[in-house]
Amino acid sequence: MELNVIDCGQHDYAATLQLQYDYVAKVQAGDFPDTLLLVEHQPVITMGRHANGANLLFSAEALKQAGIDLFHIERGGDATYHGPGQLVGYPIFNLKKNHGGSIKRFVQRLEEVFIRLCAERFGLTVARSAVNTGVWHEDSKLVAMGLAVQHAVTFHGFAFNVNTNLAHFNYIVPCGLVGKTVTSLQNILGRAQDMAAVKLAVVDYFGLVYCYEATRQTSLAD
Repeated sequence: MELNVIDCGQHDYAATLQLQYDYVAKVQAGDFPDTLLLVEHQPVITMGRHANGANLLFSAEALKQAGIDLFHIERGGDATYHGPGQLVGYPIFNLKKNHGGSIKRFVQRLEEVFIRLCAERFGLTVARSAVNTGVWHEDSKLVAMGLAVQHAVTFHGFAFNVNTNLAHFNYIVPCGLVGKTVTSLQNILGRAQDMAAVKLAVVDYFGLVYCYEATRQTSLAD
C-alpha cells in the first residue's frame, strides 16, 4: 500500500480547500492512493460545522484588519487557527478500502503518529485526552485535529504547532476549550525547529503507524 504525499509549501487556504475536494474525488473513485497534503497557511481561522460562534472573539472585520481570513467549513471540531510555522496536514484516505472502515481507529492512529514522533524524535512526553481529540503536552494542546468523512474518504485533518505564533490563538477560544492553552514545539523546546525536518518526520511516522509499504513524495509544482 502506497501513501501519496504532496508538499504544498505555503499555500492559500481557499485554494488548498479546493485541492482537497479534487483529491477526495480521486480517492473516492477507488483507483487512486491515499494522499496526504502538507501545507503552511497564511493566517486564517476556520470554524467547524458545529462551532460555537461565541468562540470567535473578534468580528470578521476586525480579523480582516489584522490580516486573518475566516472560513466556515464542514470538518468536525470548533474554532481553530492556522498560520506560518504550523504544519497542517490533510489526510485524504480511503477508510473502507485501506483502514478497516473505522473512523475511531483512524483518529487513534492519527494521534499515535504525533505521540510516537514527539517521544522518539524530540524526547517529549505527549498524550491523547480521554475527552478531547488531539495531542497534548501537559495541559496545552500541541496538535489539533478536525476531520470530515465523505463516502468513506477522510479529509481536513491536523494542525501541528511547530513554530506557530501562539499569540494569534488569542483571537479565538481554541477548539472551544475554555481555560486550556495551546503550545508549540518551539515553545516547549525553547528554539525554532527546522520545518523541512519536521515534515520528513511526519511522513515517516505516517508510514510506520498506518503501515504503508512505500511513500511517493512530490511538491505541488511537480
